[in-house]
Amino acid sequence: MDTTKTAIADSSYVKTKKLVIDVKNLKKSFGTQKVLQKISMQLFDGENLVVLGKSGSGKSVLVKCIIRLLEADGGSIDIMGENVGGLHQDGLMEIRKKIGFLFQSGALYDSMTVRENLEFPLTRIKKDLTRAAVNEKVKEALENVGLLEAIDKMPAQLSGGMRKRISLARTIVLDPMIMLYDEPTTGLDPITSDEISILINDIQQKYKTSSIIITHDIACARSTANRVVMLHEGQIYQEGSLESFEKSEDMFIKSFFK
Repeated sequence: MDTTKTAIADSSYVKTKKLVIDVKNLKKSFGTQKVLQKISMQLFDGENLVVLGKSGSGKSVLVKCIIRLLEADGGSIDIMGENVGGLHQDGLMEIRKKIGFLFQSGALYDSMTVRENLEFPLTRIKKDLTRAAVNEKVKEALENVGLLEAIDKMPAQLSGGMRKRISLARTIVLDPMIMLYDEPTTGLDPITSDEISILINDIQQKYKTSSIIITHDIACARSTANRVVMLHEGQIYQEGSLESFEKSEDMFIKSFFK
C-alpha cells in the first residue's frame, strides 16, 4: 500500500484558520480487531472536511470517538481547546451542546411529531427560551431545510429524504458550531442525495459551521469537500484537496474516483 500523503489542501488557507478539532494518534480496537490505528487529523474553522473510505474502514468509529459515544483506546482529541478524553460528564455535555450530530439512521423519535422531535432537545438544552421563542426556532429550522409544511407529521409519514432533512433540522435548531455528518446520503436516491449535499453547504454558510462529513459517496464528497482525508484499513491513506484526489494515479484512489 502506498501510504504517501499529499500536502494538506491549500496550506495558506489552513495557516490562517483556527484549529477546531485536533485528533492525535487515535487508536480504537474491538477485541482483536484494530479499527483505528494512530489516526491524526485536524478540522479547521469554517471548513467542510470529508472523511472518505470504504465501508468498514473506521470512518463512523472515528466520528463517534470524537464526541465520546465510543471511548478511544489511545491518543488524544481536542475540541475547541478542550481535551475531550479528560472531561467529566458535565464538561463533556457542555462540549456536546456545541456539536450537531447527524446519525446515519436519522434517529428521529417515531412516537413524536416533527415539531416534538425538534422541541425535545431545544427545551432541554436551552431552558431559558419562552414558548414563543421555541416555536420560532423550530419553524426557522424547518424552513432552512424546506420542510415547514411537515411540522405536524409523524416520521412514518415522511420519505427517507424527508426524514434525513428533519434530522438535520433537529440538529441545527440548537445553533451548533460544529457539525458531524455520519453517511448523510446513504440509502437515498441520487436526486435526494444532491439535495442533502446542497443543504450541508447551506448550513455551512448560514451557521458558519465547521463540519466533518463521513461518507463513501463520491458525489457528496465532490459537492461538499473543502478538504479530504481518506481512510483505509484504519489508517489515513492520503489527505489533501479534492483536486489532488481527482488527479491521483494511485490505483486505490482511482478506484473511488472513476
